[in-house]
Amino acid sequence: MKKSILFTINTFSRAGAETALLALMRTLDPDEYDVSLLVLTAQGEMFRELPENVHVLNKKHDETSVLSGAGKLKLFKGAAISLLKRFNFIRLAPYLISNLADMLKRKAFAPDKLLWRVFAEGAPKPDKEYDLAVAYIEGGSTYYVADRVKARKKAAFVHIDYRMAGYTHRLDRGCYAAYDRIFTVSDEVRDSFLKVYPECAEKTGVFRNILDVSEIKRKALLDGGFKDNFDGTRILTVGRLMAQKAFEISVDALKILKDRGGSYRWYVLGEGDRRAMLEEKIASLGLKDDFILAGAVDNPYPYLKQTDLYVHASRFEGKSIAIQEAQILGCTVLVSDCSGNREQVTDGEDGLLCELTPEAIAEKIEWLMSRPDERKRFAEAASRKYQKQGNDLEKLVSLLKDGN
Repeated sequence: MKKSILFTINTFSRAGAETALLALMRTLDPDEYDVSLLVLTAQGEMFRELPENVHVLNKKHDETSVLSGAGKLKLFKGAAISLLKRFNFIRLAPYLISNLADMLKRKAFAPDKLLWRVFAEGAPKPDKEYDLAVAYIEGGSTYYVADRVKARKKAAFVHIDYRMAGYTHRLDRGCYAAYDRIFTVSDEVRDSFLKVYPECAEKTGVFRNILDVSEIKRKALLDGGFKDNFDGTRILTVGRLMAQKAFEISVDALKILKDRGGSYRWYVLGEGDRRAMLEEKIASLGLKDDFILAGAVDNPYPYLKQTDLYVHASRFEGKSIAIQEAQILGCTVLVSDCSGNREQVTDGEDGLLCELTPEAIAEKIEWLMSRPDERKRFAEAASRKYQKQGNDLEKLVSLLKDGN
């Protein structure tokens, strides 16, 4: 008989964890595994890309991005509905108040972290027991699988620098005790997680993102990419417009480059709650034609294939899918020297690291663009890393074997 696996995730929008989950589900043999998916918010534009064999447990789902204006309204409406179910507001009030007070005390206000508990409590409870239940991202899906799903084995994935992202024991209510295995996407993410949960050391290991390299390369050759006929240096970043990604620093870096007389245009593929702030800053610096917030796109790969330079200057990462995709497609890569990025780029071998300051970013961009031979060497070295990539799938499916 086929083994049953339930995956849960908070949203199914176009982002790194969702992309990695899609690749993972495509890797599972449908003749061996009966795969189901529950999306807590029932939102995201990637539902349309699911393999036919995946059973979606959401009775209704919406393909509006949670990062769009309409998507945010639907998200908050869903949270309100969840609060009203089964007197959740009364039951969750002490939790919400105490964690809100803790956030304000730590000066780390993150309302989305509170909403994940609300969605976890409001999501429908499965009517069957699974052989394996997988919470594929921290927060809501992890709370949901721990508290509301029956399964013979449970596994949780962590994709982010746990401490930097603002998660705490208080928020989690000790949910990781319910898991048989915890997988982090990199060694640095594991180290960060275990500083919060040292008691989970024996059951925490690394599971590197599965990437469909051939599909990425195929999509890179499809129609799309830059259409503006710009003949200067194109810089590209793929990522959500959020505080973690530090795009305001990239805007300042571009201002330095332009003031020095360089012909540069910086494109960002992604959406998020920092758009209005960034648009105001871009306009104030006279960069409306030069720093382009292009929004989220269904196929970013032609842009990656065509760009002159890929820059990922963020405050922290887990293991960025966008960086990996840029490396697969032979981009020259410049990243900030932070957790996550350091594990993906070896400085001076397959790309460059830099400090997260406008001056340092601008300096490294100028250095790279004046050295075409170095750019080519870095790009070729990065691309070679994925010619014989390993596959950690066995680490997950081994939980389904008797005795584990």
